[in-house]
Amino acid sequence: MSDPDCLFCKIVAEEVPAEVVHVTERTVAFRDINPQAPTHVLVVPRDHYENAAALAAGDPAASAELVTAAAAIATAEGHEDYRLVFNTGAGVGQTVFHAHLHVLAGRSMTWPPG
Repeated sequence: MSDPDCLFCKIVAEEVPAEVVHVTERTVAFRDINPQAPTHVLVVPRDHYENAAALAAGDPAASAELVTAAAAIATAEGHEDYRLVFNTGAGVGQTVFHAHLHVLAGRSMTWPPG
């Protein structure tokens, strides 16, 4: 299932170019075009879900696979320490309404973020 107007669905379908770094049966991962860290990769489910909560409810296995893929990406990029971020809703910064997990690494990060 996909949304024909969704940018990330178009990337998954290879209709829009992206620097893809990792692919699984359920996920595609590509570099963020506006990186916030030396390593900033987005991991998306192949199927369209509006946000992380919808993904977890609709396909829990794909939700878990996003985290597994993120760990593999961090390892492949040479990072033992990394941050994973889901933004759910416009009020917290979600701009593309297709669930996606940010993998951030390669610099010191403070808490709380922002």
